[in-house]
Amino acid sequence: MSSPPAPPRGRPSLHVVQVIGGRSARVLAHVRSLAAGMTARGLRVTVCAPSGTDRDHGFTAAGARFVALTGRTDAETVTVLRAVCADADVVHAHGLRGGAPTVLALCGRHRAPLVVTWHARAQSVGVRARLTRLVERRVVRSARVVLGTTSDLVDRARRHGARDARLTPVSPAVPRAGSGGPPDLPLPAPLPARGRGPADGAEVEREKKRAELGVTGRPLVVSVGRLVPRQGHSTLLTASRAWRRLDPPPLLAVVGEGPERPVLQRRIEAEDLPVRLLGRREDALELPAIADVVVLPARWEGRALVAQEALRAGVPLVATAVGGVPELVGDAALLVPYGDADALADAVAGLLADSRLRRRLARAGRAQAATWPSEDETVAQTLSLYDELVQGS
Repeated sequence: MSSPPAPPRGRPSLHVVQVIGGRSARVLAHVRSLAAGMTARGLRVTVCAPSGTDRDHGFTAAGARFVALTGRTDAETVTVLRAVCADADVVHAHGLRGGAPTVLALCGRHRAPLVVTWHARAQSVGVRARLTRLVERRVVRSARVVLGTTSDLVDRARRHGARDARLTPVSPAVPRAGSGGPPDLPLPAPLPARGRGPADGAEVEREKKRAELGVTGRPLVVSVGRLVPRQGHSTLLTASRAWRRLDPPPLLAVVGEGPERPVLQRRIEAEDLPVRLLGRREDALELPAIADVVVLPARWEGRALVAQEALRAGVPLVATAVGGVPELVGDAALLVPYGDADALADAVAGLLADSRLRRRLARAGRAQAATWPSEDETVAQTLSLYDELVQGS
C-alpha cells in the first residue's frame, strides 16, 4: 500500500466505529483493511466485533481500539454499542448481524450518521426469511447510506426503501490464517506456464502440494466452501460422476467443513466418486493456485474469495452465474446455471480437454484481477463517503 496522505489541516480527527456482528472471514478481513488504512490517515477507529476476532484478525495491531461483543444477550450488545457510539462521528455496520443491534443502539437520540454495508444475501427460508426481510427493511431505512458489494444487493436495498444505496469497492483482502495474529497470507503469484522447460521453485512446490493430496498424473479440480446446502456441493458431486469417464479422471478436492459432510461422504463412497473431502485447512486459499480448474457451485456469492484467488493465480474458473459473480469475473470464467449438474460437468470436462481455452482464461483472469480495487482505493473511497456525511450533518 502506498503511503497514506496526511489528514486535512484544520479538520479534527474523526472517530469512526466499525461494527461486525458475525465471524465471516471475508468481512473481518475487509474491516481490518479499513481500520489499518484509516488509522494510518489519522482517524480514531473503534472496532466492535465478536470475542476472539481481534486475536485472529489483528484489529488492535492495525491501530484500532477493539471492543468485544460477547453476544450473551442482544440487550447487552445494544448497551455496549450505545456507549461506544456516544462520541462517534460515523458509525459503519457490516451485514444484518452488525446493522440490527446498531440501529437499536442509535435509536431515539442525537446520533452519528449510520452506514451499512451488505456483503452477502441472507439465505434463510420460510418464516425465518420473512423475519429477515423485516429486519432488512428496518436496517436499510435507518441508514443514511447503504453500501452493497454487488449490484443485486444495491437493488435489494433500494427495493426495501433505502434512502441512498451505492455500489462499494471492496479490495480482495485476504483473511488472516490461524490465531495469534500471524501476518496476512500473500495472494498467490501467477503460476508459470506448465510443461515448458525445467521446473522452477514455484512449479516444484506446486507438484509437491499436489502429491500431498494424492494427485499424480491426473488433473486436480478444487472447490472451497462451507459444507452447507447453499454451497451446491450436492450438484458438484452429481457432476463428478461424468468425470469418471475422462482419461485420466480428475480428482475433485473439496475444502471446507460443515454439517453436510456425513451426507456427502456417504454419497462419495456409495457412488465411487472421484472426490476427496479435505475438511478445514489453513492453506484453503492457497489451494486454488495448484489446481487445474477451480469450481464455485454456490447458490449465491458476492465477491467470492476463492474466485478471486483463482483468477489472480491464472487458474481457470467454472462458477454459477449468481449474485455478484458475473460482475466480479467478467469474461474471465465459464459461468453455468445454479443447480445444473450437466452444465457444470460439461464445463469442467471441456476445460480439461482444451488447453487453448485454459490458457485464454488464465490470461483473462489475471487481466480481470488487475481491474479490482486495491486496499488503498477502497479506503480512500470509504473515507470520501464519511467526509460527505460528516460535512452534510
